[in-house]
Amino acid sequence: MGAPELLQFALAGLKNGSIYALVALGFTIVYASTGVINFAQGEFVMLGGMLSVWAHSTLGLPLPLAALIGILGTAVIGVVFELLAIRPRKDGDPLALIIITVGGSLLLSNLARHVFGPSERSLPAFTAGPSLRFLGATLERQSLWIFGLTALAVVVLTVFYSRTRLGRAMRACSINRTAARLVGVDPKRLVTISFALAAALGGLAGVVTTPLTQTAFNVGSSFGIKGFAAAILGGLGNPIAAVIGGLVLGLLESMSIAFLSSTYKDAISLVVLLLVLFIRPQGLLGRGGREKV
Repeated sequence: MGAPELLQFALAGLKNGSIYALVALGFTIVYASTGVINFAQGEFVMLGGMLSVWAHSTLGLPLPLAALIGILGTAVIGVVFELLAIRPRKDGDPLALIIITVGGSLLLSNLARHVFGPSERSLPAFTAGPSLRFLGATLERQSLWIFGLTALAVVVLTVFYSRTRLGRAMRACSINRTAARLVGVDPKRLVTISFALAAALGGLAGVVTTPLTQTAFNVGSSFGIKGFAAAILGGLGNPIAAVIGGLVLGLLESMSIAFLSSTYKDAISLVVLLLVLFIRPQGLLGRGGREKV
């Protein structure tokens, strides 16, 4: 295999890894505020794509506005999901809450099938034109949007958590909810905001991916599994680690196609997930022995 072919696989891996990173960030944000794994996160990716397609194709809105509706609409659905499904059992068994998110995932998927239909849908590329050439490899223009928007999301979240009062309150709540409540922080409000942020990130992933891969009512489970594997690989609860985990997972998948077979591509995330859980449960960048209060 020559250098151009290897670079082609690497670019494809980074592209997919950027999407996994966005999904993993959603898992991390919700886990940090609730201690719960939200297995409906993959459906937020599906909803972002489907809502943007509906706004663009059915309502005839311009693509930028349709994309914005996809992201904001998914964020609203995330808030409703938290209010109706999570908040009534907020002090319940974590296992029960996880099962609720699994049920919510199935409900959202089936509702999307009835509302939008079973057919695959697509959006036009954000930037028209032929693929770009880079050192003998080709790169779709839409991939640049994926890289750029993922990087922007990471920067915005970093600034939000480190520089804003609300972000610092969310960090405090994730470290010690009782202490945060004693100094005037409202954990209920912050959990709702975390679900809105996680859903918006999922919606962003769906919007930016749909021009390349299309979307349908049943794509959420695949994104959810791979985003969860990326979050575990990097270290659940750490946004930067989630991004690194997503990129590493994307590269591993792509290299498995290059050196093994495309047959094993979708199995890689499950193998990685199992290996990390058995060998290093805290993830690549996580700290061992962490206790969540």
